[in-house]
Amino acid sequence: MIPRLLATLALLLAAAPAPAAGWGLEQLMATLADNRGGRVSFVETRYMALLDAPIESSGELVYVAPSRLERHTVKPRPETMVLDGNTLQLSREGQTHTVRLRDYPEAAALIDSIRATLAGDRAALEKTYALKLSGGAERWALDLLPADPAVARLVSRIRLAGNNGEVREVDIFQADGDRSMMRIGKPQR
Repeated sequence: MIPRLLATLALLLAAAPAPAAGWGLEQLMATLADNRGGRVSFVETRYMALLDAPIESSGELVYVAPSRLERHTVKPRPETMVLDGNTLQLSREGQTHTVRLRDYPEAAALIDSIRATLAGDRAALEKTYALKLSGGAERWALDLLPADPAVARLVSRIRLAGNNGEVREVDIFQADGDRSMMRIGKPQR
């Protein structure tokens, strides 16, 4: 559930406006900090060692700054995941489960790192991750490499890629070898 949530959170970055000239990590973070929210469509493909074939899901992501994130999955089955402040709520098949993030410190650290990305908060990101930006404004990739051993036990790398201020791809590489690849549609404004 946590890797799927991380992909969801990171993908919501797609609603950010385009950055100015003289582009680099500081400019990317500033552009992301201007993102107040939005809606995007997504298609996620998950590759898991226990399964013979990948699992594909699709739906809509919603971000409301600074801390509300929603993932509304339509296929293969309806599911809604809402992160509001420090509460995560998952609803599917008529049942709702609620989790307090403070009860799961490693997961909270991962989620807070994604929130820091959404907020363009480089200092907060660097508390948990080493950041590596490659490419230019028209086609960039930001790798988040866990510096915190507890986080590294869950995820080996998160790669966000996009153009200008829009995140178009989020790939999460889990420490156990599983991975998810999410492709994001154009923001609905």
